[in-house]
Amino acid sequence: MTESGNPSQPANVNEYTASHIQVLEGHEAVRRRPGMYIGSTGERGLHQLVYEVVTYAVDEHLAGHADTIDVTITADGGVRVADNGRGLPVEVEKPTDTPAIERELTELSFGSKPHAGYGVSGGLSGLGLCVVNALSSRLTVEVHRDGHRWTQEYEKGTPITPLTRHEETGEHGTSIAFLPDADIFETTWYSFATLSERLQELAFLNGGLAISLTDERPERPVRYHHSDGLRAYVAHLNPYPPSLVHSPAIAFESENQDATIFVQVAMQWNTWSTGGFRSFANSTRTHEGGAHEQGFRTALTDLVNDYARRQRQLSTHDEDITAEAIEEGLTTVVSVKLAHPVFEGSTRTRLSNPEAGAYVQEVVREHLTDWLDNHPDEAAAIIRHILNAST
Repeated sequence: MTESGNPSQPANVNEYTASHIQVLEGHEAVRRRPGMYIGSTGERGLHQLVYEVVTYAVDEHLAGHADTIDVTITADGGVRVADNGRGLPVEVEKPTDTPAIERELTELSFGSKPHAGYGVSGGLSGLGLCVVNALSSRLTVEVHRDGHRWTQEYEKGTPITPLTRHEETGEHGTSIAFLPDADIFETTWYSFATLSERLQELAFLNGGLAISLTDERPERPVRYHHSDGLRAYVAHLNPYPPSLVHSPAIAFESENQDATIFVQVAMQWNTWSTGGFRSFANSTRTHEGGAHEQGFRTALTDLVNDYARRQRQLSTHDEDITAEAIEEGLTTVVSVKLAHPVFEGSTRTRLSNPEAGAYVQEVVREHLTDWLDNHPDEAAAIIRHILNAST
């Protein structure tokens, strides 16, 4: 990233030389333009700091090394995120003789995480911990790894203590505590409700992962653990059993042969709401949808029309049921996990991987068709509901 000299002075092209170029690296670049990395310096960006640290812990879970994440809003207004994963690496790396953990917290290493081992990764593509560190007035990292406890402290992205080895331990995991920089953020007050909603969402999306949230301002502990995954998520979104067209929710999942795309779907029709669609890529909410949403909708529209005609609930002379009628009252959650996600825009709100859309189509056509064929009574009720919505 570059910045020209004093913007208040008129530019003189004859005096513009290399000495006028300022190269910003690491925490300096983040602190100069925080919005480029976390979206804003308001409440959204403030909470994004927590999500980035939590995402590192979720990645440990997805890699098979963590099943618990504990998030605490501390009494001083900071946040502490602890997991029982492998622990950030502490070995010294050549040629810089810098501990790997320090590089992770100070270097903008675009691409996959420097310490690797992640087939799927969310967050800012390996930048998350560095960005959080740069935008914190104080950050402390504690790691249990390689038979010892290790600690290091930072101020505004700069280490103020060396990585220090402490007593022996048989535990493993990482704990990161940080205080957002009041000179950067418009507010430093964390919303318990906002964090709680997102953490519960992550627990739904990552079945078997236990996530707790504690507020020390006063203490308000909650714990989320959903072994039923997306089916439990849809049940949470559809809280009125008498309005359900069918129960339980339809749920299925599949992974492609190359193990590069994992798809999970849960869906349920109801009569009390217009329905809603929530999609995720690597546990990140894709508010603007993208290939995975389009793949689902294309497959759903085609197969519902095909099934209705096969069951003679729709004649060969009837027009196709529209996508709008099919989705009336339908609550859907689609989650894809990809080795190489491609997002449009810096806020990561639209997934553009065509292979994700194609695979979601394939999975929905196969599994939803099987479900309809094997649940004829529920399937008939769904088609009747859809036909009523189309009139």
